Amino acid sequence: MITPRTEAAPAPADIPARRRPWAAAFRGLVALSAATGLVIECVYGDVLVVLSFFTVWSNVLAAAVLGLGAVRAWTRRPPLPALWTGGTLLCVSVVGLVFHLVLDNEASEFNAAAEIARLGGGRAVANQLLHTVTPIGAALDFLLLTAPGALRWRHAAQWLAAPALYFAFALVRGALLSPGAPTRYTYPFLDVTAHGYGGVLASAVALGAAFYALGLAIIGLDRIRPAPRPSEYRISSERARGLK
Repeated sequence: MITPRTEAAPAPADIPARRRPWAAAFRGLVALSAATGLVIECVYGDVLVVLSFFTVWSNVLAAAVLGLGAVRAWTRRPPLPALWTGGTLLCVSVVGLVFHLVLDNEASEFNAAAEIARLGGGRAVANQLLHTVTPIGAALDFLLLTAPGALRWRHAAQWLAAPALYFAFALVRGALLSPGAPTRYTYPFLDVTAHGYGGVLASAVALGAAFYALGLAIIGLDRIRPAPRPSEYRISSERARGLK
């Protein structure tokens, strides 16, 4: 008996990836927003001082990762590793939360609300782009334009490398600058002169724990959230790919 020949179904890897113009456009806009804020800050301030803030580090990362993500979505290339895209989301989320809940909050021990209120013109625009627009944009990209299930629990611990590196940088920088140097310590809770190394370390541990907890929350949300588009349009299992 001769069995009729049938065409084998193409493997997922053989199915051409779809161009995602909406994802590309949105990520491009968020990356442009972060880059614009960074340029404005550098124009109005001392570049070396600007580059010493964790906000700037995080927005540089967001501009690079979301910009590259936009290019990949447009050119049908595979998404970036979830370790990087999830880490970017976490960093800019911490930036937004610390700014609004700690620095721009009169009830906070470390508030700088009066100084922030005095910002005007381009500095005020940059402040909103870096602390509000980029974090919200990254969160919307995660919730609406990425496939769920790519993050792993181990990522939360790996992401702690970012704040640990910055903490070491901030303390070394502060120790090398003269006591009267402006912005010797970039954030009030890192000011060794005011709080001592013990107080600064306590603040760093608390922020590190919050960083880790938020990372776990993002991973947990990634594991229970619904797919942003019908599964029949996927080219592979949603848990087999990184964030798109």
